[in-house]
Amino acid sequence: MFPAQVEPHLFVVMGGSGDLMRRKLFPALYRLHERGPLSGKTFLLAAGRREMDDDAYRALAADALASSDLPVGDAAGGASAWCAECLHYRSVHEGTVDDYRKLADEIAALERKHGIPGNRIFYLALPPPALRGAITGLGESGLNRSPGWTRIVVEKPFGYDLESAREINALILRYFAESQVYRIDHYLAKEAVQNLMVFRFANAIFESLWNRDRIDSVQITVSESIGVSTRADYYDKAGALRDMVQNHLTQLLALTAMEIPAALESTLIHDEKAKVLKSVAPIGPGDAVFGQYANGSMDGQQVRGYREEEDISPNSRTETFVALRLFVNNWRWQGVPFFLRTGKRLPVRTTQIVVNFKCPVLACFAPFSCDIHCNRLVMMLEPNEGFDLCFEVKAPGQPFVLKTERLSFRYAEVFGALPEAYETVLLDLALGDQTLFVRADAVEQAWSLYMPLLTSRPPVHLYPAGSWGPEEEVVALLQGRDWDVHPC
Repeated sequence: MFPAQVEPHLFVVMGGSGDLMRRKLFPALYRLHERGPLSGKTFLLAAGRREMDDDAYRALAADALASSDLPVGDAAGGASAWCAECLHYRSVHEGTVDDYRKLADEIAALERKHGIPGNRIFYLALPPPALRGAITGLGESGLNRSPGWTRIVVEKPFGYDLESAREINALILRYFAESQVYRIDHYLAKEAVQNLMVFRFANAIFESLWNRDRIDSVQITVSESIGVSTRADYYDKAGALRDMVQNHLTQLLALTAMEIPAALESTLIHDEKAKVLKSVAPIGPGDAVFGQYANGSMDGQQVRGYREEEDISPNSRTETFVALRLFVNNWRWQGVPFFLRTGKRLPVRTTQIVVNFKCPVLACFAPFSCDIHCNRLVMMLEPNEGFDLCFEVKAPGQPFVLKTERLSFRYAEVFGALPEAYETVLLDLALGDQTLFVRADAVEQAWSLYMPLLTSRPPVHLYPAGSWGPEEEVVALLQGRDWDVHPC
């Protein structure tokens, strides 16, 4: 069942022939059309500097759909029909304001053709250096206003540091109201991430334990088994702190630690997340570990180190691994450490949040010399999305031995395959739901947290590819705690 309130609109993609369009947006838009919610409601206009006619662009789209990793199907030539009926292309040439005014004329003509009442989404599928020109072009040409509604979509990264984030936000808000702005962090669109609030707030058994009295620590891991791949030019300038921590991990932290909103409305949820970020204590030099992968072994194969990767300087000091210890100084979380970890060339690809509960008093088990493990709640966000609750039981027989077991839930076993994240965010865009997007103040507050680490960078320690980062330094950060990926 899909919402019926999607209104007819024109989906305008700036950078419409780029990699993001081919890999993610084409398949997601077509699947939403194929499954119903956008059928007859969304017409796509791609804009770029390449010269191309509609037929050439439709051929590009058909090729992208045919080679997509996502199952898109093509019953009775459905993909071809969609391309022919719904896809258009116009060049913006040099991207001047006059070029954007001509684009505005093309948009008005397409709206008349398809009977669209002036509803528009402008999706900036552009590299960061091109954002300012596109935002200015849209604003100065009057495309920030329309007879219907207008929404603008910005992909992360939201700036390179606090100053640039403020500049971009100020530029966007010069032409658009915050209610029109959708900053995408696709991690927030994953079904398991969305379920964090439901899991906490709809289950009193967990919410009643979600505080400093019952929780020892929270560990958030986003690990990648791949290396820098084809992103060397961007990544070597950014590093793991900018690429992953400032956005993805910080948003997961906010969702995990936030208070209960008065209602599940986007403004109220954003308010509670902002309170969390404002409550994070300043990060000191002893609260961070930076690492960079060196030569090592992955799945029995030798892989080269970061400095040996193509287009990477042999003297690069860019971090490919970050581990942090943060404290949220509010009533609920005072004294509870939040550990954040991300890195490339780690043993497995996984995203998970582990809530470690405090251990019970062991006096009654002392005569048996039992090893006892604290209860843990493991929220798997990818892959194999679901939850594990780890608890202690007595093993049958003698001697008296305790054993850790788990209660497990997996989405795929109950609901089948989950929607891809971009399908979720594109549908929310069409509906005007900002819940899964990032507000301006959250972007700037997140940058504020990490600026001390960017201006006075910690030393970068080498770690072997296939390991969990600089072991000695991470052990010191944890202060006697374990940091397992599968802790049950």
